Amino acid sequence: MYSTSIKLWPGRLVYTLFLLLAVTSPAFPQLVQSLRFEVPLGGNEKNFDVIPTADDGLYLYRHVITTEGDQMEVAHLDTTFRARWHGYLPLEKTSVLMGSRTNHGYLYMLFRQPAVKDFMLYAIDQRQGNFVRYIIRNFIPFIPTDFQIAPQAAIIGGYFNRIPVVIYFPFAGQKTKVLPGLLNESGELTQIKPYADGSFDVLISARNIQGQQTIWIKNYDPEGNILRNLALEPEGNKHLIFARSVKTDNDMQIVAGVYGGRNSEYSKGLFIASIDPSGLQHLKYYNYGDLKNFFKYMKARREQRVRDRITRRKVKGKRIRFNYRFLVHEILPYNGQYVLLGEAFYPKYITVDRSAYGGFFAPYSFARGANVRDGRVFDGYHYTHAVVMGFDNDGKLIWDNSFEINDIKTFTLEQFVKIQPQPDKIALLYLYENQLRTKIIQNDSVLEGKTSEPLKTRSTQEISKMENNNPGKLEYWYDNYFYAWGVQEIVSPSVGKRRVFFINKISYR
Repeated sequence: MYSTSIKLWPGRLVYTLFLLLAVTSPAFPQLVQSLRFEVPLGGNEKNFDVIPTADDGLYLYRHVITTEGDQMEVAHLDTTFRARWHGYLPLEKTSVLMGSRTNHGYLYMLFRQPAVKDFMLYAIDQRQGNFVRYIIRNFIPFIPTDFQIAPQAAIIGGYFNRIPVVIYFPFAGQKTKVLPGLLNESGELTQIKPYADGSFDVLISARNIQGQQTIWIKNYDPEGNILRNLALEPEGNKHLIFARSVKTDNDMQIVAGVYGGRNSEYSKGLFIASIDPSGLQHLKYYNYGDLKNFFKYMKARREQRVRDRITRRKVKGKRIRFNYRFLVHEILPYNGQYVLLGEAFYPKYITVDRSAYGGFFAPYSFARGANVRDGRVFDGYHYTHAVVMGFDNDGKLIWDNSFEINDIKTFTLEQFVKIQPQPDKIALLYLYENQLRTKIIQNDSVLEGKTSEPLKTRSTQEISKMENNNPGKLEYWYDNYFYAWGVQEIVSPSVGKRRVFFINKISYR
């Protein structure tokens, strides 16, 4: 470990700030785009990635090659987009950024080198840019897929030959250890969840002794010692595929996810489990066909046909069977309830003529990290809709609603829809192709249907569009604020065409 500071070059981050004015009416809440940040980009210049640090602002970072070699350019902005500092981190030439996190006034950046098992972790002080570099010794050559920061340690999870592995690196002792209590069989690491007191949970989807797919919940203390290791106990014909967890104020634990059939990637519905401090658990299951608004993303006639089919099967006493790929993203407290937010999607494949590439698909598929199945090339994940559910402490469903998002296609699975709970309503938002889409609900009612608003630029006369390979992102920030960011191509009558990296500050009032 060593400590030093980023080279501070005040004024070297060339950017422009714009105040975006919006006319608001107190009777009708709406999106407000109040501030915009722009950095001009050259034709082949890399854009930044962005990570928030609550009401302390944002960090920008990107990998660059300078006369001094490979470096990570880093800048810290306050909540008004004013630059606090800007500088460069030295990197090894083959370093690959595996993840970034913010915690307790620091930006953490985790790197690995493909030929080296060890990890390199930078901890950057947000006040002036001073940093500490840790070398995390790793005795198992696993591939990391998740990285979290607890108050006392870094926690890195991944896979070794399809077996989940999680290592614990305390900042004080700096001695790496593999967490106890993990399985020696293949499984899926679904969540590493740190808490403010330093404890954390690890959730793994794997088979139990009866051969059922279930969720294993492993609770650890701040030193990485295992406190509790239990598996959810599903009904005999149900297999638990994926889940997220949250702890309540009375030390209850809520675990919500999806269930399906044996050896199936598709889910049939959602489950909610409540676990008390003694380990007593209660599971409730909700078939997609039992939800009131699950199929609202469909056109009216198609939705009615599906509803009629559900009714007929119920009358005949037959099972209701639907198969969806679905990810649960968030569980949050709301008005004495808990709200679940998840999204449904499906992978799409297209047929490509082998003869066009002499029998190889590389020019199309491998450039995108896609795979080929029987002459078909992966063409991205297509999202259909988001689902919002309200339930009580015991996992009993109170209401459900949905948000159509079937215009999204992406090559990486990620959360698109964001949620902003308000005392008397919930706003749902997402960004795609330069448009902010919103929907306002109140439990299972719709107060305002899907609306669209373009991202604002510095002038109403400008015409902007997202780059083809960068649809832009909408992320949580602080309080009721979000930020949208990406790269735009902008045409202006006065300036002509320009390429910019941008951040828009957004709230819903």
